[in-house]
Amino acid sequence: MAAVVEAVSLSPGHTMMKPNVASITLIAGLGLEGDAHCGATVKHRSRVARDPSQPNLRQVHLIHGELHDELALAGFAIPPGVMGENVTTRGLDLLSLPTGTRLRLGADAEIELTGLRNPCAQLDGLQTGLMAATLDRDAGGEIIRKAGVMAIVLRGGVVHRGDPIAVERPTVAAPLRPV
Repeated sequence: MAAVVEAVSLSPGHTMMKPNVASITLIAGLGLEGDAHCGATVKHRSRVARDPSQPNLRQVHLIHGELHDELALAGFAIPPGVMGENVTTRGLDLLSLPTGTRLRLGADAEIELTGLRNPCAQLDGLQTGLMAATLDRDAGGEIIRKAGVMAIVLRGGVVHRGDPIAVERPTVAAPLRPV
């Protein structure tokens, strides 16, 4: 299966759930036009409180649609956008990609993966146990964060549901870490 954009979502307010929309417009160096997290510096409220001058490495939040499938099997009803993601993908193992991977979304937009989303307790406000369901451990006991990846926008453009996703891996592969 080729990698595609399953859904696109945004919210002008600092809300966990982001409504699905027909398309999103990515702006180079800033993020999604009209989204609360759009900007060159951090917009996440707890990060702004610590240091508002930090660069915004969380301009775009992506979750693989396969996580929604896994959560549904565990009894959670979590459609695209509900966990705060801007782009829901299908057919792409986001968590296995290294830092610096570039994704071309549709014809023009290009983003670069900066790290993993660290699941927060707000997920339990959606459904009890959801935060724990987005965490796991590997064979060595290390935590696996499954709540998606974060990215910055390198090249702007409009992204629609159903758009193809092209992947360009970096020459030096460093694993994704929480950002």
